[in-house]
Amino acid sequence: MAGKVFRSSVKITRAQARQVLDAAFAKARAQDMDPLTAFVMDGGGNLIAAEREDGCAPLRLPVARGKAFAALGNGASSRAIGERNELRPAFLASVAAASDGSFIPVPGGVLILDANDEVIGAVGVSGASSEEDEQVAIAGIEAAGFKVGLVPK
Repeated sequence: MAGKVFRSSVKITRAQARQVLDAAFAKARAQDMDPLTAFVMDGGGNLIAAEREDGCAPLRLPVARGKAFAALGNGASSRAIGERNELRPAFLASVAAASDGSFIPVPGGVLILDANDEVIGAVGVSGASSEEDEQVAIAGIEAAGFKVGLVPK
């Protein structure tokens, strides 16, 4: 029999992550978007829940994760990171290398904030246009009762 272990702090439950996914996919289906993949991670960059809709290409999972990781790792939406650094390709390349290629600075990665505006996780979506990916990520976060972390340019 294994010994007792201490539990980690959980800020986003698996049930809440499922709410994010379900609401994001519901919005996408209501707007007849292409099939999506969505990835919900905690504040440490760990997977809570991810799902790929039928018909979505297999590389969408690492792209969705990379969008979420870009937001989480830099403290701003993946859109803001890409736009802020558009004229700094060396910086973007350096961050991509530092993250072992798991950094995708295009719209679709959105921070999840708690009631105190602290980052507790991120959502990444891939499969439709980047604009649509971001819209459904936002819808999912809000449906689960969290605040959306979008930082202006």
